[in-house]
Amino acid sequence: MKKSFEENLEELEKIVVELEKGNLNLDSSVEKFEEGVKLSKECNKMLEEAEKKITILLNQDGNLIEENFIPGE
Repeated sequence: MKKSFEENLEELEKIVVELEKGNLNLDSSVEKFEEGVKLSKECNKMLEEAEKKITILLNQDGNLIEENFIPGE
């Protein structure tokens, strides 16, 4: 089952904490770093997909116009 953005982000935060503690040996640190990079890329991909979904379609004068969602407007 695919993890949610929040689950991936939480796991990424745990990895960062582990790496910051400095208690891991080199091999474990590299392994955790690689796992973190994968999670970061997955989170970024999810954000990009969400951004595409937050595109608002407006119908003006019978023409379909696409506008990007801008938070706070």
